[in-house]
Amino acid sequence: MTNQSRYQIELTCVDALVPENHLLREIERHIDFSFIREKTMPFYNETLGRPPIDPVRLFKMMLIGYLYGIRSERQLEQEIITNVAYRWFLGLGLSDRVPDHSTISYNRTNRFKGTNIFQEIFDEIVRMAIEHGMVGGRLLATDSTHIKANANKNRYAMQEVKQTPGEYLQELEAAVNKDREDHGKGPLPPAKTETETKNHKVSITDPESGYLMRKGKPEMFAYLEHRTVDHKAGIITDSYVTPGNFSDSVVYVERLHRQIKTFGFQDSLEAVTLDSGYMTPYICMKTAKMGITAVIGGRNAPTKDGVIPKSEFVYDREQDQYICPKGQALKYHTTTRGGYRDYQSDPAVCSLCPLLDQCTTNKANVRSVQRHVWEDFKEQVMQYSQSDTGKVVYKIRSQTIERSFAEAKELHGLRTARLRGKDNMQEQTLMTAIAQNVKKIVKRLGKRLASGTFDGCRVFISHLQKFAYWNNKRVTA
Repeated sequence: MTNQSRYQIELTCVDALVPENHLLREIERHIDFSFIREKTMPFYNETLGRPPIDPVRLFKMMLIGYLYGIRSERQLEQEIITNVAYRWFLGLGLSDRVPDHSTISYNRTNRFKGTNIFQEIFDEIVRMAIEHGMVGGRLLATDSTHIKANANKNRYAMQEVKQTPGEYLQELEAAVNKDREDHGKGPLPPAKTETETKNHKVSITDPESGYLMRKGKPEMFAYLEHRTVDHKAGIITDSYVTPGNFSDSVVYVERLHRQIKTFGFQDSLEAVTLDSGYMTPYICMKTAKMGITAVIGGRNAPTKDGVIPKSEFVYDREQDQYICPKGQALKYHTTTRGGYRDYQSDPAVCSLCPLLDQCTTNKANVRSVQRHVWEDFKEQVMQYSQSDTGKVVYKIRSQTIERSFAEAKELHGLRTARLRGKDNMQEQTLMTAIAQNVKKIVKRLGKRLASGTFDGCRVFISHLQKFAYWNNKRVTA
């Protein structure tokens, strides 16, 4: 190439410079983002100020950043300036000025702050997938992944963090008192409803993150994304963020109810598949009462080394007692506030047992075994999960939710938080999920449509008409 060729003037069409099979061309062909204008209408003033940037164009700018893993809004602006496909997708000519990166920042920190707009856009994209038959709503896989917070793990302060009892404890208290009544015992006094305080490491840099301390994971300040994926085509149906020190099971039931209500899964949802972190009696009970089959990875209860585990004791349902390996019956003693029935052995019999040293270290020679009031539901889940069908369903997890997380981290920058604060982290996970869902939708629709000539001029004119309509409406208003 000569220096002269760099300055030559050519008459060309931007549409002709974008490859026919380019991802952005596929998105423009199959996805209609015009609904964003209606959803963002309440956040714009129709009479004051100069005409704003078209919200669809603003969203498309952000989508480009998440599709191609561009973490910085400044870098995003520079990439759009030099990338013809990005300009084409945004409806910009080669000489048109690219919106400033500060426009994105302003809208996030001012116009859309405290709103639910990104959740609404995410939900609308899922509804598009449902309309195209890409969401079955029959089998949902859920898991969580940690996302490194934009914070130094060595800069923290120990603070008392308030924790308010949730709906789970209210249901548990009612179940405990019912169980005590069935066993001829009086109800426990009402539990304290005051908020509980615990000492936690709180980041000085990002106080809304949580200190992650999990086996096999690096200790750091992080967030958790709790994600649900539909099995049919791998569409993400939910994405919710909590601090990194939250348990996976805490928000699961609430988010499951939200998906059922939002997307109409009431009649279609048959099963859910979860990893062992969700194996709690509460989740087993709630899914069973909702008529949903739960397939959950098993985990063994912790037992001291050298002590006979609970699994060696057989529960006699008719007599409501446990039978030890030597045939002694452990009778019901009480039901604790934590929801566990306590079964205890006869110390006179245990003192003569040859397995006493392997069974208990209790000085009174009493062995206790506990059973949760919702243990029956948990045993049903375990039984189905260990069946041949359950094992097949559980393997689907790695083909859906784990693959979805891997794609999000490798291709879309979800390993680390772009910004600080839970709301910003929620925006990042929702936009990442939107980018992944959009890719899946256009890929599926691209396979369905017969090959043919794409009328780029028609789409280009349509795009200009939509943009002109938006600006003219703002000006005339």
